[in-house]
Amino acid sequence: RDLNKIRQFYSSFGDRGDEGAEAFSELVYQQSGVRYAIMTNIPFSANEVKYWKPQKVDYSKRYRSALRVDPLLAGDRVTIENALKSSGYDVTLEGARQYLRDWCDTMKPEYMMASTPHDFVLKEGTLAGVSEKTGVNKEAMKTPGAFVGAAVTKDDSCAPTGCEGDEDVASVINEDSDFLSEVLMRVCEERDLPVALKIGAHRAVNPALQMAGDGVVAFADAGILARLCTRFPRVRFLATFLSRNNQHEACVLASKFRNLHIYGCWWFCNNPSMIREITQMRVEMLGTAFTAQHSDARVLDQLVYKWSHSRAVIAAVLVEEYAKLLESGWTPTRAEIRRDVRRLFGGSYEEFMAKSFTK
Repeated sequence: RDLNKIRQFYSSFGDRGDEGAEAFSELVYQQSGVRYAIMTNIPFSANEVKYWKPQKVDYSKRYRSALRVDPLLAGDRVTIENALKSSGYDVTLEGARQYLRDWCDTMKPEYMMASTPHDFVLKEGTLAGVSEKTGVNKEAMKTPGAFVGAAVTKDDSCAPTGCEGDEDVASVINEDSDFLSEVLMRVCEERDLPVALKIGAHRAVNPALQMAGDGVVAFADAGILARLCTRFPRVRFLATFLSRNNQHEACVLASKFRNLHIYGCWWFCNNPSMIREITQMRVEMLGTAFTAQHSDARVLDQLVYKWSHSRAVIAAVLVEEYAKLLESGWTPTRAEIRRDVRRLFGGSYEEFMAKSFTK
């Protein structure tokens, strides 16, 4: 409880510059017992592009990249067109595909990633075939625009640590655009890359609180997952929901689609009572075919407390489930218990990521 000592502790790393940052990062990973984290990196953000081009910043093996694609999901023509023009690409669907391919080559992402708000919609039949629309605003093509000024519409100061506050890019699907089906999904199939979706945030419930004013919708449309998995069977999807009310339907969907993986207790679900309830339901319905928790840390040292309390809660759930097995006459071996724990804490995710439905 000595605030001065706490400040001295952090200053002892901060005063050493990059070397101190690396040392602090490694300390956090060791203390939290986490092997690696996946960043969310936005190629449409000028603030992040500078860390990748013209010279890519080298990160330690503790960090992997995920490529944020919210503008493609939203059909956000202004942001996409400015990004293409400022980077010298043709402002066409093929230009957008090549832009995304080149960023995949640069970032080497684990997956594509986007967050969807409470009013995310994907209507029946929307993606049944390719429409005649180009997805490009031809009039906008005639107007020169600066990528740096137009591509970022909200505060973009969040460090790339895979944080709750990193969903600042609007993500509302535009069903009059082909950016989703003809760019994002095409490249995902070409590169065999999954798409991770975080569903159900209600932005600016209290605008006066700015970035702290976001809330949660009571029921998000979980049917979007069924429709995406059905229409794009060669693409793998990872999904997590913000509302408690969507968790049961998510489990049912995960049991029906081989290209869907459920993960984590996100944001407002990241408290012990919710983690316990959600994990118990998932174990009962999915066995170990899900990922029990994800880091989702806004600042790096949140990894320490998030994983300590998550492990304790998940362990309590497993103890109850193994007790049921014992009562039924089945005695799990130490190897079986270790196998189950490994799968819940990353193994199931890595097994899902190793799958391929493109062949």
